[in-house]
Amino acid sequence: QVQLVESGGGLVQAGGSLRLSCAASGRPFSSCAMGWFRQAPGKERDFVAAITDSGTMTYYIESVKGRFTISRDNAKNTVYLQMNGLKPEDTAVYYCAARVSFGYSTDSYDYDYWGQGTQVTVSS
Repeated sequence: QVQLVESGGGLVQAGGSLRLSCAASGRPFSSCAMGWFRQAPGKERDFVAAITDSGTMTYYIESVKGRFTISRDNAKNTVYLQMNGLKPEDTAVYYCAARVSFGYSTDSYDYDYWGQGTQVTVSS
């Protein structure tokens, strides 16, 4: 079992930055690949970024490449999403997720544990 708690969301103007954190407890964090997803009102939950258990590989959707950075600190059991150059279309509830199987995935069905989400609102 893994418990995930996100923090760091808020209201920011377009072009601004936020850093999301996801603190994990329970199963050894270092054995889990981690992902960030987001869900805008009335839309599906979409993949944003993922990182392998060791942190050596990352993957992003095209629309956030160069603006968002996923990272992790296994000593602190925490994964981060640094978001720069935010746009109104980034507005959504952001969720972190843990995958206990080998390798990362862009499919939400491949993730085993989820946080409660944190709201990110970008004003124009």
